[in-house]
Amino acid sequence: MSMHVGISNYSEFRIPMDEMALQGLASLAMAPDAESQNKAVQFVEQLKQSTDGWKICAQAFTSGLYHQNDHVKFFCLQVCEYVLKTRYVQASSEDKTSMKGFIMACLDMEANASSQSKPFLRNKLAQVVSLAFVVDYPQHWPNFFNDTLVTLTHGPLAVDMYLRVLMAIDGEVVDRDIAHTAEESQRNTLIKDAMREQSVNQLSDMWFQVMTTYESSQPDIVSMCLEIVGRYVSWMDIGFFANDRMVTLLLRFLTLQSLRESACDCVHEIISKGMEPVGKTSLIESFVSVLDNAGIFKVDDGDVDFLCKLAKLINGMGLGLISSWQKLSKMGTTKNSETTRSALESKVPYMLRFLGDEDDDVSAAVLEFATEYIAMIKTMPSMSTVQKKHIEGLLVTIIKKLKYDTDYNFDREGEDEADFQEYRKQARVIFNNIAGLDSQMILVHVHELVSQTLPQWKSLDFRDVEVAVTLLYSLGEAIPASHGQHFSGNLEKASALQSMMRTLITSQVSRHGHVAVLLQFFETVVRYDRFFACEPQHIPEVLMAFLDERGLRNGSPKVRSRVAYLFLRFVKSTNLSVFFRSHLTPYLEEVLKQMQDLLTINSPDNGLTHSLSDGDQLFIYETASTLVVSSALEPEKKEVLMKQLLTPIASKFDAMLNRLRQETDEKRQQAYAECIHNAMSLASRASKGFSGQLTMKQCGCVSAFTELLSIFLAALEVSNQRGSLQSGVRQYLHRMVVCLGPEILPFLPEAMERLLKQPDARELYDFLPLVNQIIMKFRGDIVPFLSQVFMPLVMTIYRVLGAPSDHNDRVSAEEKKLLQRGYFLFLATIVSNCLDVLKAQEMQNLNQVLMSIISGAVELPDPQSQKSCFSILKKLIEVWGKEGLDGFPEFMYKEIVPACFLAPMKPTFDLSDGQTTLALGECASCMQEIFKQRGQELLVFLRTDFFPSRGISPDDAEYYIANMQTNTKAFRSWLKNFFVRAKS
Repeated sequence: MSMHVGISNYSEFRIPMDEMALQGLASLAMAPDAESQNKAVQFVEQLKQSTDGWKICAQAFTSGLYHQNDHVKFFCLQVCEYVLKTRYVQASSEDKTSMKGFIMACLDMEANASSQSKPFLRNKLAQVVSLAFVVDYPQHWPNFFNDTLVTLTHGPLAVDMYLRVLMAIDGEVVDRDIAHTAEESQRNTLIKDAMREQSVNQLSDMWFQVMTTYESSQPDIVSMCLEIVGRYVSWMDIGFFANDRMVTLLLRFLTLQSLRESACDCVHEIISKGMEPVGKTSLIESFVSVLDNAGIFKVDDGDVDFLCKLAKLINGMGLGLISSWQKLSKMGTTKNSETTRSALESKVPYMLRFLGDEDDDVSAAVLEFATEYIAMIKTMPSMSTVQKKHIEGLLVTIIKKLKYDTDYNFDREGEDEADFQEYRKQARVIFNNIAGLDSQMILVHVHELVSQTLPQWKSLDFRDVEVAVTLLYSLGEAIPASHGQHFSGNLEKASALQSMMRTLITSQVSRHGHVAVLLQFFETVVRYDRFFACEPQHIPEVLMAFLDERGLRNGSPKVRSRVAYLFLRFVKSTNLSVFFRSHLTPYLEEVLKQMQDLLTINSPDNGLTHSLSDGDQLFIYETASTLVVSSALEPEKKEVLMKQLLTPIASKFDAMLNRLRQETDEKRQQAYAECIHNAMSLASRASKGFSGQLTMKQCGCVSAFTELLSIFLAALEVSNQRGSLQSGVRQYLHRMVVCLGPEILPFLPEAMERLLKQPDARELYDFLPLVNQIIMKFRGDIVPFLSQVFMPLVMTIYRVLGAPSDHNDRVSAEEKKLLQRGYFLFLATIVSNCLDVLKAQEMQNLNQVLMSIISGAVELPDPQSQKSCFSILKKLIEVWGKEGLDGFPEFMYKEIVPACFLAPMKPTFDLSDGQTTLALGECASCMQEIFKQRGQELLVFLRTDFFPSRGISPDDAEYYIANMQTNTKAFRSWLKNFFVRAKS
């Protein structure tokens, strides 16, 4: 029996409605102010929670009273949607009948409206219908499709609405991009089974009828219908789609400008349907035959969007055939697999046609097919003649597509340029994959291209020149070499690369004016730096290219900046061997002379004296230093050259520091401070030219850097722009600790004294890593000095931490928190590296420090600091727990053991937090370490003194003691549960 319920029947379900409230909703929804909007939202929420609220909304929606108020109609649908999602499953049969009546009334309204509702309203209504459908079909509304299909006779508005409903049903039941619960998945399977049994014939006929009826008058409706066909094909029988009437219709649509894109997408979905491999091959072949005979793939009318769709279709066909071939090969069905492979090979020319299309979007659509085709061939014992031809065609096409687009804007790279670079990256992956398949083919093609292009670069388009250099560069990753040795091992490859590199240098292509060519030239020279071991005669030419208008003096900031970095890489890499040092040393002084003006420090007084940024200049200083340090010169000569390099820094520094002292204008002060900081940064960077094998002392350069250190320390006496100056000095000191030996020790007292003059929390926190670095490097050598400055430093930290600050000042609070962490890390460094510093302190001072560690472990609501504190205590127990320090065993029992129980019991000790769990682990280790050092003495103390005084029962005490004697991991796990129970 049909359950069709129209508007006339729906009147029986009417209930009294609050007209005033709905009218109020209408006015509130239209109001511009937030308060009225909020009231409207609150009223909607009340309707959602009300038992009959949805019925009020249903009546309001279908009454026609609000047909001109989209806001009210949308709110009404939202209420219905909420009910359908939350409680409709448990609705009474009466309410379900009311909902069906409402749905049919809505469909009739939309079908017979004088004008089409807004798309957002139609989509929301479609969603409401689909939500009712998934609950009621097939059990409670088995004739859903019979009842609703009737509305289509009303014309295009009805059809549009119905198609939106089918789209929404797909979203609820089929869409694989939407996550479903196990219960929902089971429900969806039942729905699809019922539809297959009862409704697919109706739907298939309806789609065909709609498309043939409206193909001329309503292309938008036909496009929507094609999309639905594409969606439903994945789970319906292929016979409803791959038949004469449907294929004929699709073929006709593929020739119509207004429908061909949608038709192409539909065909793609049909051939992408999951099928057995033999059936899939047959399906694809039949479609290709029909489309090819109709000349669809030969379309070339400049419609890029349609070409993208066709490329996507070919991509889908290729991937489908590759997948089918793989399945058949595993099954061992040789005949069928050969048929499928033959079908696949016949699609490669189509792929190459679209891959080589001028438009990158069209080309990108088949990149996956190309990638998977190469991967498939790699699994085969050998390539056939046809496959070799296809791979070679693929290589030629990719090389063509790697060229820059004619409209690429090198001056202002925007979104289009970023898209091209992303496409080019994907194309290079194809190039690399081909190399993995046939490296000889790659070598031959690139060698030929480089040999033909670079010698005549002056007469060619820059794009041809750039792609030749880029491909030479790309060989380095496409055909990787062991340990970077591209010029040894495989002689054929080495010979070809050497020939191409020789052409790159001797062709003078580095004098090409285009930035893309220049940048690729320098990148390639650096990648193949070992070429110069084979032919060192080319070194002078390359060095000059780096230094002149081609490189560091180029008119393009982009080129200058990149070359500054690449020059450093070139110098560092070419100086890895004695061979290179011997070949580079003869040019050293000339190179440094050429670099001289680039080493000048910019200042507020002289303006820009060169075109390098401060960041670029850091690379230049490191490069110059590396050249000096790595040369084959005697230490005395190195010292002279290094002092020449650093002298401009010293002279500029003194001048700028004096200006800063005298300057009153804050902006000028900041400019001078930045200049001073930059000078110190350059000196720090110059120190990176030294290595473990070539130290400052071995190179005779100690005095050059210690003299600078004496000069830099004067900056700590200047109060203007103090933060920037201190940062620069600290940075330099860090480098000197790395590069110098005991030569730095005489400077430490003065440096520390000045750095600790009235510091704030942030300055102290930044200073402590330097102290830790000094401790870890010099260990015993630093003990006498550190013993003297230890308590003054500690007291300074206490004073800064104890200084009053505004409770609302979050920055200050965070800085103090960081300083506390830094303090405990400082103590941990001392305990691990030079514990004698603590032993040298007066007992009163030592006790104060130890109590600060206990306080940090127990009181600080900061798990990182607590972890550090327990870690320090464990180390102290290891060293002093038995007999290392008078009074320490008593301290363990009086302070450390209680701390191990008090800290985890604090409300701020969150046992569900990962960092806190780590702190608890260190706490557990402390107790186990005490037991290791004191043995039964600890157990007696716990049983007879500590546990009884804390009200811990004998049973819990014994559990604790027993678990404490297990392995560390087990005890940590047990202890967490112990404190969780204790705090509950």
